[in-house]
Amino acid sequence: MLKVTDDLGRELVIARPPRRVVSLVPSDTHSVVALGALDRLVGRTTYCESPEAAAVATVGGTKDIDVDAVVALAPDLVIANQEENTRGALEALALRVPVLVSLPRRVDQGIAHLARVARILGLAEREPARSLVRRGYALRGAAAVGLRAFVPIWMDPLMTFNADTFGSDVLAHVGVGNAFGDRLRLYPLAADLGKTAPRDAAGRDLRYPRITLDEVRARAPDLIVLPDEPHAFSADDEAALQGALPGVRVVRVSGKDLFWYGAWTIDALDRLAAQLAA
Repeated sequence: MLKVTDDLGRELVIARPPRRVVSLVPSDTHSVVALGALDRLVGRTTYCESPEAAAVATVGGTKDIDVDAVVALAPDLVIANQEENTRGALEALALRVPVLVSLPRRVDQGIAHLARVARILGLAEREPARSLVRRGYALRGAAAVGLRAFVPIWMDPLMTFNADTFGSDVLAHVGVGNAFGDRLRLYPLAADLGKTAPRDAAGRDLRYPRITLDEVRARAPDLIVLPDEPHAFSADDEAALQGALPGVRVVRVSGKDLFWYGAWTIDALDRLAAQLAA
């Protein structure tokens, strides 16, 4: 019997390694496959793009999970994420099936989550899981900051993320500073855009501020990094950002390399380091 605590602080008691797993998070689906447990995966979201899992049943998108479809698959374990999945769906599922909820905000937390999943599945001492987790724990720590980057994640409204996010820690691990690391999301929207005084934002997620191009100019980043998810930045979007910051290098990168935690990160750091330092 195994007792584990998820990132919501809930204790799960695992009587035996799960044989039927539903993943509601694309990066976790990739991790389950990478750990050598594809044969246990019975459900995934439509956004879980791992080619190996293409034949696995889908249960909706990350934000519109079909709770009944998940339960009908009789899972021993559902792997979810507090940020990726909606609270209502996770609460409904937790009443009916075991749910492990993650929320890594640092690279090492993402690796610890990978190791936790390996333990739950009973694979921690078996290959390929053992070598994969060891590679994760051997990843370099945060590097000395050289360039500072502005990384938008949405265009209308223009949004980015601060230091208390997984993507920002990925940047730190490749020696790139987050130009908006100290910027909190204010409430209401007008306060975030500097048009009114902020009000109490208690209970709200403050990590994803909405900003203006004037604010970006004032921060004077060395790089504009455009991930291809969650927003697909168009050529017009790029031109608008480049126009606000003439002469600043624009680098398009995989959103997965910035935001997917767990197994994906292990190879992503070297790719990003090469792209952003070029």
